[in-house]
Amino acid sequence: MDTAELTPQEAARAALRAGLPLESDRHEAVAATANHIHSVIATLRELDFRDTPPATSFTAVTAVTTGQGDTDAAV
Repeated sequence: MDTAELTPQEAARAALRAGLPLESDRHEAVAATANHIHSVIATLRELDFRDTPPATSFTAVTAVTTGQGDTDAAV
Protein backbone atom coordinates (compact mmCIF):
# COMPACT_ATOMS: atom_id res chain seq x y z
CA MET A 1 0.00 0.00 0.00
CA ASP A 2 1.87 3.05 -1.24
CA THR A 3 0.62 6.47 -0.33
CA ALA A 4 1.97 9.90 -1.05
CA GLU A 5 4.22 11.38 1.58
CA LEU A 6 2.88 14.01 3.94
CA THR A 7 3.91 17.50 2.87
CA PRO A 8 4.97 20.17 5.38
CA GLN A 9 1.75 22.08 4.64
CA GLU A 10 -0.38 18.98 5.29
CA ALA A 11 1.51 18.35 8.53
CA ALA A 12 0.78 21.90 9.63
CA ARG A 13 -2.93 21.55 8.82
CA ALA A 14 -3.18 18.20 10.63
CA ALA A 15 -1.42 19.60 13.68
CA LEU A 16 -3.73 22.60 13.72
CA ARG A 17 -6.81 20.33 13.49
CA ALA A 18 -5.43 18.38 16.46
CA GLY A 19 -5.08 21.60 18.44
CA LEU A 20 -1.29 21.68 18.15
CA PRO A 21 -0.40 24.71 16.06
CA LEU A 22 3.18 24.57 14.78
CA GLU A 23 5.64 27.34 14.16
CA SER A 24 6.44 27.54 10.46
CA ASP A 25 10.02 26.38 10.99
CA ARG A 26 8.72 23.06 12.44
CA HIS A 27 6.49 22.02 9.49
CA GLU A 28 9.23 20.29 7.53
CA ALA A 29 10.65 18.39 10.53
CA VAL A 30 7.20 17.20 11.62
CA ALA A 31 6.37 16.03 8.10
CA ALA A 32 9.69 14.17 7.83
CA THR A 33 9.14 12.50 11.21
CA ALA A 34 5.58 11.48 10.32
CA ASN A 35 6.75 10.08 6.99
CA HIS A 36 9.48 8.06 8.71
CA ILE A 37 7.02 6.65 11.25
CA HIS A 38 4.65 5.74 8.42
CA SER A 39 7.42 3.90 6.54
CA VAL A 40 8.39 1.91 9.66
CA ILE A 41 4.78 0.93 10.30
CA ALA A 42 4.34 -0.05 6.65
CA THR A 43 7.38 -2.33 6.95
CA LEU A 44 6.05 -3.91 10.13
CA ARG A 45 2.70 -4.58 8.45
CA GLU A 46 4.49 -6.63 5.80
CA LEU A 47 6.06 -9.01 8.34
CA ASP A 48 4.54 -12.42 8.99
CA PHE A 49 4.04 -12.82 12.74
CA ARG A 50 1.76 -15.86 12.42
CA ASP A 51 3.89 -18.18 14.63
CA THR A 52 5.07 -15.50 17.06
CA PRO A 53 3.38 -15.63 20.47
CA PRO A 54 2.00 -12.33 21.80
CA ALA A 55 4.25 -10.33 24.10
CA THR A 56 1.86 -10.97 26.98
CA SER A 57 2.87 -14.65 26.94
CA PHE A 58 6.50 -13.79 27.87
CA THR A 59 7.59 -13.68 31.47
CA ALA A 60 11.13 -13.21 32.74
CA VAL A 61 10.77 -16.18 35.11
CA THR A 62 9.87 -18.49 32.22
CA ALA A 63 12.77 -17.20 30.13
CA VAL A 64 15.30 -17.83 32.91
CA THR A 65 13.98 -21.30 33.83
CA THR A 66 13.92 -22.44 30.20
CA GLY A 67 17.37 -21.06 29.43
CA GLN A 68 16.05 -18.34 27.12
CA GLY A 69 17.03 -15.42 29.32
CA ASP A 70 20.25 -13.82 30.42
CA THR A 71 20.51 -14.29 34.19
CA ASP A 72 23.28 -11.68 34.35
CA ALA A 73 21.27 -8.93 32.67
CA ALA A 74 20.84 -5.63 34.47
CA VAL A 75 17.59 -3.72 34.50
